Amino acid sequence: MTLQNRVQPDGQIIADRARGMLTGNRGILRFDDHGRLGAVRWTHRHWIICDLAHPRGTYRGAQPARGWTPLFFMDEAVGLAAGHRPCAYCRPAAYRAFKAAWAAAFGPAGHDGIDRALHSARVTRTRLQVTHSAPLGDLPDGVFVAHDAAPHLLAKGRLWPYRPAGYGPPRAQPKGAITILTPAPTVAVLNAGYPPQLHHSIGT
Repeated sequence: MTLQNRVQPDGQIIADRARGMLTGNRGILRFDDHGRLGAVRWTHRHWIICDLAHPRGTYRGAQPARGWTPLFFMDEAVGLAAGHRPCAYCRPAAYRAFKAAWAAAFGPAGHDGIDRALHSARVTRTRLQVTHSAPLGDLPDGVFVAHDAAPHLLAKGRLWPYRPAGYGPPRAQPKGAITILTPAPTVAVLNAGYPPQLHHSIGT
């Protein structure tokens, strides 16, 4: 059974067999007998991105007794677009780099302050993704935007259409302002130099 636990850059969570590069969580999420989620999409504001290999072993299915349910991301840019940030426990180097870039953009903050700011910038009370807009030329690599009604990653001066198993062939950048899916605070962190892990379909 394929669980509904694959996070998309537009904030949706779908069922897909491809598990991607990273996992993470938003607390305990419940599945029905068919592996589908109920109405709840988070139980706390600490949305994190974790390594697939946990320091104490591999993640295996939902872990309600431990206070979390694994979600999966194709790569880190997808997790960041959905409003997550690196886990301090299993990805300490990434967390320190993210925290340093946050300090450069906004001033020093702990994980609780970061998560409070991210939560208000990523999702509404009705579970809708918060979007914003800016000229495409002002955005850093690693940002997700909406183009032709679909999520695209900005990287290497081009837009890469998102697919659950990998990015499609790149397209030239359109001119003018564009809708941004990645939360505004995370865009600032990327502008300050945080380097997200990208799927191998981007190439070297």
